[in-house]
Amino acid sequence: MNPNFKNYLLKSLQTKSFSKKEHIQSLWSDYGSIDRYFLENENKEQVVIKHIDLRQASTHPRGWHSNLSHQRKIRSYEVETSWYKQYAAHCTMLCKVPKLIGDFKDGQEQWIVLEDLSLGFPEKLTQVNLDQIKVCLHWLAHFHATFLQETPENLWPIGSYWHLDTRPEEFEALEEGPLKKHAKQIDQALNTCTYQTLIHGDAKLANFCFSKDSQQVAAVDFQYIGKGCGIKDVMYFLSSCLSGEECTALEEELLDYYFSILKSATTASLSQAEFEGLEAEWRKLYTFAWADFVRFLLGWMPGHYKLHEYSLSQAEMVLKTLDR
Repeated sequence: MNPNFKNYLLKSLQTKSFSKKEHIQSLWSDYGSIDRYFLENENKEQVVIKHIDLRQASTHPRGWHSNLSHQRKIRSYEVETSWYKQYAAHCTMLCKVPKLIGDFKDGQEQWIVLEDLSLGFPEKLTQVNLDQIKVCLHWLAHFHATFLQETPENLWPIGSYWHLDTRPEEFEALEEGPLKKHAKQIDQALNTCTYQTLIHGDAKLANFCFSKDSQQVAAVDFQYIGKGCGIKDVMYFLSSCLSGEECTALEEELLDYYFSILKSATTASLSQAEFEGLEAEWRKLYTFAWADFVRFLLGWMPGHYKLHEYSLSQAEMVLKTLDR
């Protein structure tokens, strides 16, 4: 371990020593790791340390590795640190996130020290039932309500890792056609909507931690948080845990549920008329969110499993509207 960070950790956590308990996962493209540490202090605490090491980054799992990609990753970790320092404390248990314990930077290495969620939210699920999906939508609704009309500082101007302006290489790789022709219009429709919030930007199932009884969740990984239309998070979450056929069957029920929770969560901040305006706008933009994501996938990995009949049909609906 970097000796400067080790000294910082010992002093800031007021512990005599600490030891690595568990490797949780490696970061994308070998940019570091996330590990669980045990602290030898009065409370015998555990913390999670996200170690970003820009010296080791060399490859990309899908073959996308360029200076632009590297700079985007660097910025994403800066954004995540800003999120935890400036915004995370506003989240309640209804949209639980880990508390920031400390952060440290030394040259090309960076560490984010976070609350260990494993005590209250120990479960990571790869498959979910309808009730568990709704628990995550409940989290998203309260998260979006908490940051409704927030002007982000030191976050991404536009949230989501597939945002058009940050993905010129993937856009260049996209075949010529209606989706490429209308990509900027789709992007603009999402980015200029009247009602905006902070969006997680990578709200996939893998970034939610469940309580043992699956009644509550917490979310992690805020590298791509920024301003945006909340329905983008909803779309992306559903894409991460439902097949095309399931999306078709459950779309109405799940969108109705999300908006019912969002309505109750915004009673203090929006009038009835304002909420109705928000709901109408975001429901209309649901297909635009899918079209925007399909645009990214077709440029990034044309054979991706999420390019199914449902997602492609959503994009087609938008293109027909724009062509008219």
